[in-house]
Amino acid sequence: MALTGIHHLTAITADAARNRRFYTETLGLRLVKKTVNQDDVSAYHLFYADALGSPGTDITFFDWPVPPERRGTHSIARTGMRVAGEGTLEWWKSRLDELGVSHGEIAERDGRATLDLEDFEGQRLSLVDDGGEGEAHPWEKSPVPAERQIRGLGPVTISVPMLDATDVILTELMEMRRAREYRTPGATTPTHVYQMHGEGPGAELHVAVQPDLPPARQGAGGVHHVAFRIADAEYEHWAGRLRQMRVPNSGPVDRFYFRSLYFREPNGILFELATEGPGFSADEPLDSLGESLSLPPFLEVRRAEIEAGLKPI
Repeated sequence: MALTGIHHLTAITADAARNRRFYTETLGLRLVKKTVNQDDVSAYHLFYADALGSPGTDITFFDWPVPPERRGTHSIARTGMRVAGEGTLEWWKSRLDELGVSHGEIAERDGRATLDLEDFEGQRLSLVDDGGEGEAHPWEKSPVPAERQIRGLGPVTISVPMLDATDVILTELMEMRRAREYRTPGATTPTHVYQMHGEGPGAELHVAVQPDLPPARQGAGGVHHVAFRIADAEYEHWAGRLRQMRVPNSGPVDRFYFRSLYFREPNGILFELATEGPGFSADEPLDSLGESLSLPPFLEVRRAEIEAGLKPI
């Protein structure tokens, strides 16, 4: 029983239409599911991923009319997106310049070439050279050439004021391995790398210890939660493990496209464990993913009401 990597990351936008344009037209991801927040059906939940909607490739957004995030600790601070080769980073740097997207310089971080950027709301992203290892499923309709496309997520970086309690959850509950640490320019404390059962940045959680930062306040341009991938057959085992270790949690939650378990690590950051299946083709054909509003069966009876409350995007 082991976590096999990042499953998805869910962030917050206050402008769903512009968000869709940025992630599909600028970053070249595929909108694989246009649905609603199942706990707040007034809000879109948009999923962007590779051509197949593979677990480990999707960054998702809740559409809420909220003020911008106040950055700080007790938060998910940066989302890595994997690409193949340093030449691809150079290509992206030119593309971001042409499109007027805020970005930094290509630099080495934790031994990998990395290019930091921000979307129009300040969502902190990084393109990370993963060496082209593992499977990739490029989307043929992407404006980005297949060899330059984003291959998946990872690593994800969280910020905490103190490491000890978080370390216990990551190593004893979630069975991650503390692999190494590194320092970023200007940082007074190291970032610690935790490895899941898998290889490369898609199976890493980076923990920056930043005691001098104020607590973050979630908002547009911030992150809501990060989800870790578990095998479908191990779902009940993980639910039992949370109970056994007396970790307050949501209990089983069926999201239709995957099954979930939610809990907070000791600094208040929301974690999710999510199964690999059934997947996004559970309710629409693979070739038309994301083209119309999808609703899980328990919300389908409210379709007219829900559609009336959503803005066209």
